[in-house]
Amino acid sequence: MSSKDKGFMEAFKQLGKEKGIAPEILFDAIEAALISAYKRNFSSAQNVRVSLDRVTGEFHVYARKTIIEIVENDIVEMSLAQARQINPGYEIDDIIEIEVTPADFGRIAAQTAKQVVVQRVREAERGIIYEEFSNRESDILTGIVQRMEAKNVFIDLGKAEAILTPSEQIPFEQYNHGDRLKSYIIEVKKTSKGPQILVSRTHPGLLKRLFELEVPEIHDGIVEIKSVAREPGMRSKIAVFSKDEDIDPVGSCVGHKGMRVQSIVDELKGEKIDIVKWNADPGKYIANALSPAKVVSVDANEEEKISKVVVPDYQLSLAIGKEGQNARLAAKLTGWKIDIKSETQAAGQIAVTTEVSPAKAEKDLSVEAK
Repeated sequence: MSSKDKGFMEAFKQLGKEKGIAPEILFDAIEAALISAYKRNFSSAQNVRVSLDRVTGEFHVYARKTIIEIVENDIVEMSLAQARQINPGYEIDDIIEIEVTPADFGRIAAQTAKQVVVQRVREAERGIIYEEFSNRESDILTGIVQRMEAKNVFIDLGKAEAILTPSEQIPFEQYNHGDRLKSYIIEVKKTSKGPQILVSRTHPGLLKRLFELEVPEIHDGIVEIKSVAREPGMRSKIAVFSKDEDIDPVGSCVGHKGMRVQSIVDELKGEKIDIVKWNADPGKYIANALSPAKVVSVDANEEEKISKVVVPDYQLSLAIGKEGQNARLAAKLTGWKIDIKSETQAAGQIAVTTEVSPAKAEKDLSVEAK
């Protein structure tokens, strides 16, 4: 490069500025690349330094030699006598630099510089994307289904691509090219090919974020989501609490004519959602959690977090739910072990109980997910 490349270097600086790359980092990288290019094309054995003018773009290549008494390798060494012919001030172990800039190195230098800039810009862009999405872990994003490979769904986010692995997909949910999809960021990894964004459609956090987006009272902090329990694609329970006595937390989440919750159900492809009122009183909270079943009484042992629940005979199957689903979700939502009996069973006429603990609920969920 020569003085005519001043505009070229200014373009490099401007590009680096736009991509957030410090000019000095860019120039240092170009100098390092030019050293490699020189050694590859002219002399791999020489120890060289490249000086690149930050304004004009002019460069010079210097061979660096160590000054010693007896020369064994004249490619990297020079005798003291020879050095003092150049400058009498040289001493043993000093480094002398001799310009060795090849006449036809300009084309290689320009090509190398372009490659370095492209590479650094790509790295910078990947870094910016990584920072942007790593700061959004545990957040929700919307993308478009791009393709399916080996059961993985790849979602186009515009600047990046997210991966929805089979374990994070809702059972039986169909993903088609072009579908708009909301998903939950569970992890952002750095890789040699750029950031890898892993998302989920099954995470309880997705349900929580969907309600935050849909319900202004939650977004504003008036209504609080206390707990979430999910069996993805089947049924979920969410416990909510209002800091304002005049605002009904359940009604806020349901919305006018059920519109708010229905939009979330639609997003989750028909997943049923029970919205229950959280209560500081464990007995009332557990009774609410078993909704839509009606509860006669709850005997709560706070020390062991075990509760004995009595329901009307005709409500027993509803309280337990299909394959124990309602009781299982209630146990997971509250964190309590729940022992459910009908009034007849509680009276001692039939010695049958349905007992569900949060740990068992988790185990059942993992078995079903498999």
